[in-house]
Amino acid sequence: MRYVQLTGTGDLLELSRRMRAAGGPRLRQNMSRRVRRAAEPLHRDLQTAIATLPISSQGGRSRGGPSPTSRPLRATIAAAIRISVRTGAAPGARVWIDRAALPADLREMPAALNRGRVRHPVFGNRRRWTQQTAPPLWWDRTVRQHMPRMQTEVTRVLDDVRRQLE
Repeated sequence: MRYVQLTGTGDLLELSRRMRAAGGPRLRQNMSRRVRRAAEPLHRDLQTAIATLPISSQGGRSRGGPSPTSRPLRATIAAAIRISVRTGAAPGARVWIDRAALPADLREMPAALNRGRVRHPVFGNRRRWTQQTAPPLWWDRTVRQHMPRMQTEVTRVLDDVRRQLE
């Protein structure tokens, strides 16, 4: 759940070796930029999916109101979603949630929300617990929607780079 990776395919590895042999840093930068551009819509949609994820309280009652903390949950998780592109030994693109960018007490929250259920103490009071639910698989569903487009786009980029190397 934590990341999506398009790496390790034979085509990417073979192309990476050929680019290194050709010594074309401009070609490598161009490929990296285009692969990143292919992953950006997924990145944006994942951020939107978590930012708009409806989370409801147990029993349907909500005493709600503004968060007593200065860090809104959904926005904090959305800000931790990252993209990285590599062209070296393990070429490819990766979209993931950077747990190091999350506060320590929220590091497991993206996975819990993806499961659709979060159980936590009420305002830190360990004698009172509550459960909140969200539509499950927000990460998986969003990734599944984007995979065919991303694979097509990366294949197109690889074909273009391969043509330039020949």
